[in-house]
Amino acid sequence: MVAGTGQGPAQTITDDDTLKQGGVNNRPWGIDAPELAQTCSDGWPAGRLAATRLQARTVRRSIVRQLRDRNRYGRVVAICRVGGEDLGAILVREGLAWAFVRYSSDYVGQEAAAKAARRGVHAHGCQPPWGWRVPLREGAKYR
Repeated sequence: MVAGTGQGPAQTITDDDTLKQGGVNNRPWGIDAPELAQTCSDGWPAGRLAATRLQARTVRRSIVRQLRDRNRYGRVVAICRVGGEDLGAILVREGLAWAFVRYSSDYVGQEAAAKAARRGVHAHGCQPPWGWRVPLREGAKYR
């Protein structure tokens, strides 16, 4: 576990679930959002919409980070809050990310509510990103 906190504006959203702050790539804790190029089986642009929503929630706003870990790519994994609201919880609640239960059960309730209400990815037959990435790791091109 990485200790500490950080605060400052997001400089850029580098993809659907990574934001750069002070030169550091941050990944919100406990979620996995669709990959930027990922679309759902019905063509719904899940990755692009998740990134757009994250950008809208963070533009010109201070982000408070509670560091939790570092992933294998060196990104800081943190609970990220804007205006006191947890960005991971927002994305999962709105159906723009999944609770990443491999690492945390923090957002299981938000995901269950999003599924029940058929919000976002749950209304479009989207494959979770951990499954969507498998062919990429095996050398296939983005679909």
